[in-house]
Amino acid sequence: MAGSRIDFDRPRHGGRVDETPYNWFPRIRRRAGAGAAHHQAMNRSLSCPQIPSTDSSPYATGWIVSRCDFDLPGYEREITDLETQSGDPSIWNDPAAAQALMRRLGELKQRVGRWQAIEQSSDDLSELVELAADDAEMASQIGDETRELGELIDDLELELSLTGPYDASDAIMVVHSGEGGVDAQDWASMLVRMYLRWSDRHGFKGQLLDETEGDEAGIKNATIELTGANAYGLAKSEAGSHRLVRLSPFDSAHRRHTAFALVEVIPQGTESDHTIEIRPEDVRVDTYRASGAGGQHVNKTESAIRLTHLPTGLVVTCQNERSQMQNRETAFKILRARLLERKLQEDADEISRIKGDHTAAGFGNRIRSYVLHPYTQVTDHRTDLSVGDTQGVLDGKIDPFINAFMQQQMGMETPE
Repeated sequence: MAGSRIDFDRPRHGGRVDETPYNWFPRIRRRAGAGAAHHQAMNRSLSCPQIPSTDSSPYATGWIVSRCDFDLPGYEREITDLETQSGDPSIWNDPAAAQALMRRLGELKQRVGRWQAIEQSSDDLSELVELAADDAEMASQIGDETRELGELIDDLELELSLTGPYDASDAIMVVHSGEGGVDAQDWASMLVRMYLRWSDRHGFKGQLLDETEGDEAGIKNATIELTGANAYGLAKSEAGSHRLVRLSPFDSAHRRHTAFALVEVIPQGTESDHTIEIRPEDVRVDTYRASGAGGQHVNKTESAIRLTHLPTGLVVTCQNERSQMQNRETAFKILRARLLERKLQEDADEISRIKGDHTAAGFGNRIRSYVLHPYTQVTDHRTDLSVGDTQGVLDGKIDPFINAFMQQQMGMETPE
């Protein structure tokens, strides 16, 4: 495909990568010439870079071949069109549509800006390499900057790989305590904190929509809304059973206990998504008094909402807001997401039935173990990636696991 392409030259010696900084730097290979010819080439789609897989070492072996395209000219045209639309005061007659437009505009500007920064950095590094033939200090600087650029390219390719129909959508995460009693309830609250910290790191808006407190500590379940670009595409890898091993603070003998929590990740459909229709006559709305600590309205007014979808039997509750109207709006948002999840699962089951595939039942798959005793390590059982910084992981640094899972999925889809 014509346009600019970033490649990594990484000679191998005896099965290992030569770690000389000069041997691992991105070069922009322009199929068109410089000047006007280059700008003409940029008017065509840019190929997503071919990059090495992520590992604990910046010189890890293994490659991931990109199968996605970055249509820079198309994005720039869309930005121009959206800016024109945003200048029309009448768009605010429909606040929801206007907010969606402004959000899309911001996402496109951020994406284009990242690509342009990567290309400029690649050009700068190429020039530095030519100047640093015998300068050891500059060579070290080039190596550091190249590794940073490689990480940016990793992030961009993973972002461009999110091409599923709902990958760009907002997400709803539901955390349930599982086996393990009070330890499991405490573990569920730890996971909620971890995901809220992770959403902050990514610039997402993470909001706790609903929560049921545990009997002694922690929570029985909680619902989190993640709002931001590709929220569902990134968060969906967290769906499954999470296992904790630690010395229990709730055991007077301070013995080692194992606890489980289940995480569900659901794409958040919108009212404009006609694949999901909620008819008023199909929903029974009940109100009741909210429970738990809160403001002056808690336990005094019937602000909590319970929705029952009669055709499917799905039940959704929300009590975190002080206003019944706000709880009602949030509950319908969760119900819509639940119905969308149900439809996607039915479609997947039908495809599996036609293909003859045997899929694991439910969400009972253990995807990750967090061991705090007798050693400290977090291991993802799907990718075999292990991280020793357990505290960092629990503080929201889960991107290595998400990236490894996405790269694994990309590798599985690569045609031989």
